[in-house]
Amino acid sequence: MWVAQTHRRMLKNHEAARINPPTHTSASPNLDDLPRIIVIANREPYIHENMAGQTTVLRPASGLVSALEPFLREHGGIWIAHGSGSADANNSNRLSEVCGELHVPPERPKYKLRRVWLTKEEEQGYYYGFANEGLWPLCHLAHVQPRFRLNDWEHYKTVNRRFASCVPQNSTDLILVQDYHFALLPRILREQHSNPIALFWHIPWPHPEAFTICPWGKDLLFGMLGADVIGFHTQHHCENFLQSCKLLVEARINWDNSSVTFGGQETLVRVFPIGIDTTPIVVLNDEEKVSLRKRYKITAPQIAIGVDRIDYTKGLPERLDAIERFFEKNPDHIGQTSYVEMASPSRSSIPAYQNLLTEIQTKIRRINTRFTSPAGNRSKDPEYLPIVFHSGHFEWDEVQRFYQLGDVCMVTSLHDGMNLVAKEYVWCQRPDKGCLILSQFTGAAQELSESLLINPYATEHLADTLARAFKMPEDERAQRMVSMKEKIHRSNAHHWAKKMIETLLKTLHQA
Repeated sequence: MWVAQTHRRMLKNHEAARINPPTHTSASPNLDDLPRIIVIANREPYIHENMAGQTTVLRPASGLVSALEPFLREHGGIWIAHGSGSADANNSNRLSEVCGELHVPPERPKYKLRRVWLTKEEEQGYYYGFANEGLWPLCHLAHVQPRFRLNDWEHYKTVNRRFASCVPQNSTDLILVQDYHFALLPRILREQHSNPIALFWHIPWPHPEAFTICPWGKDLLFGMLGADVIGFHTQHHCENFLQSCKLLVEARINWDNSSVTFGGQETLVRVFPIGIDTTPIVVLNDEEKVSLRKRYKITAPQIAIGVDRIDYTKGLPERLDAIERFFEKNPDHIGQTSYVEMASPSRSSIPAYQNLLTEIQTKIRRINTRFTSPAGNRSKDPEYLPIVFHSGHFEWDEVQRFYQLGDVCMVTSLHDGMNLVAKEYVWCQRPDKGCLILSQFTGAAQELSESLLINPYATEHLADTLARAFKMPEDERAQRMVSMKEKIHRSNAHHWAKKMIETLLKTLHQA
């Protein structure tokens, strides 16, 4: 009875979103007397780009922006990020040789965006080199060898110091450092400021023995332990971090309190599973879905979808192998089912990513040739493709519409901190439609237990799970989706940010 009532209520709310589409994001949580917030992240919430001779302001899709920007809009603050846009410098007021500043959002300014300038060499060494050829594969079980080069490490240290130099002197500000790009920053800031500092690590933390592969592992831990609070998506990542501290630094580990005392300072290590912005989405009607299917060149009546960065952690080759096996075992789906991928290019200057794209394209050509050849094609539709692949940079408005086409969404990460695609798909789909196939190696799997959990390395099981998803009875599908939607709403992006800020404020009051 509860499921049926909740199902009807959520379906009504879902349909109402079309009649009254939102014009703003969800209100930020109510925190009285909140100090000014300083967010430090590699990605900026607004980017100025030169496009076709004109300056265009882009707002990249980002769970981090959705989570933290409402606090800055409400209470004021500063977002410090790498000024990577081609027109960023011309649209910023110069503060110093290393940074510029402007007020955002452009249409109604509420806080400051401070842009840090990097040379091409610094960006290559700090971002593409140490962060993404070193730390990224180290922290993900992706079977890509981490590359640690001294020159990259020197650029990483330089850029962390540069970001620190752009933080204003104000002891009441809350400083929220984001992700693996800035492991050294909390310590640098601690030596210059008395502010409360939190660091959130958005990717997994590896097993302590694996972490020792990094030649500068102790330096990274020393830097991170300058924070008052360090957050991870899962308890397992917290425990790996504590074990790494026990192995590599002379610190006192309080297992009961999940904290590390180092150099006279206690750092709390906490679980903060990130969520998504649960503002109601604009719902497509049947006519709009037909138009969208034509736009994406989809002719099959049944659709499985994927939304991914082209990254070796996302399990895209493994997913394609399973889809090929699915068609082998279920030939009646040939001509009736397509897998449609919305893929965003990522770090394409790194050889491992170039090789991955080549592998993906090769598999897609083979699968499409095999099942559309005269011997393999059971469909009379000459335009049918088993795999439809779209590559590009997609705005959130487009992505949320694309989610609504998918009878099934496949998330097959080999290792992930959270993976917000899983939550976005569930939130965007009708409560009586859709089915989520989710890798057990994602942080989201710990929350979305009603999904169909899979091991992405198990090709046969993944192929069989895809078949099961298409055959799932409507009442079971609705029951699973309703339960997941409720969870996602209860633990959305704003709850994540609120919990982290409240934990940091408690350390301030206890000092």
